[in-house]
Amino acid sequence: MSDRHRIDAWLKLACLFKHRSEAAAACRGGKVKIDGQRVKPAAAVKPGDVIEFMHGTHYRRVVVQDLPAGPVSKEVARTMYVDETPKQDRDVLRIAMRERGSGRPTKRDRREVDKFRR
Repeated sequence: MSDRHRIDAWLKLACLFKHRSEAAAACRGGKVKIDGQRVKPAAAVKPGDVIEFMHGTHYRRVVVQDLPAGPVSKEVARTMYVDETPKQDRDVLRIAMRERGSGRPTKRDRREVDKFRR
């Protein structure tokens, strides 16, 4: 097949999202970045690209290794990328996910959330 793959399709084929529509929604919501740039669902992905995305409350960072010709098994799908996700800090997750009704975040909390989102 060609060297061109859509990012939403690749995320689904690599088993990083369960459905292509979930991957496309994440792209449209600005939660997926290729080499530091936010992308649309139809953006091209190629080997060597660094993909960063938020899946729920989890941050993931992967490097593309392979582009499949079609549907592949989960074992093969897990070899299509190298996972470079840093270890998550519980304090950052606590700040990012505040209790509903706990009041307005402080300036320090907002800075921590902004640091986490970048």
